[in-house]
Amino acid sequence: MNLWDTWKKGFAAWESATASYLEQVLANPAVLGPAGNMLTVAMKTKSATDKATAAWWAAVGLPTRRDQERSLHKLNQLESRIADLEEQLADARADAPASK
Repeated sequence: MNLWDTWKKGFAAWESATASYLEQVLANPAVLGPAGNMLTVAMKTKSATDKATAAWWAAVGLPTRRDQERSLHKLNQLESRIADLEEQLADARADAPASK
């Protein structure tokens, strides 16, 4: 028998047993409640940390993430407008009669 086939059969058996066990554990309200609370606390901590970091960053005089996102949005708008103007210029040149 091939070693690879043996390994695949063993892995499939392990995966099947593990999946059924984890489905039971993760559907248990005794696990879901504390896990949800931990996730909520982690998200609140992240939010507070992000807010404090942005305030400190702004106090130092450096652009915050929001400032950088606004600047990037403006750059994208300008790039789009330049592309539109280049297309209009190319169309105008193509429509203009040849001079000389």
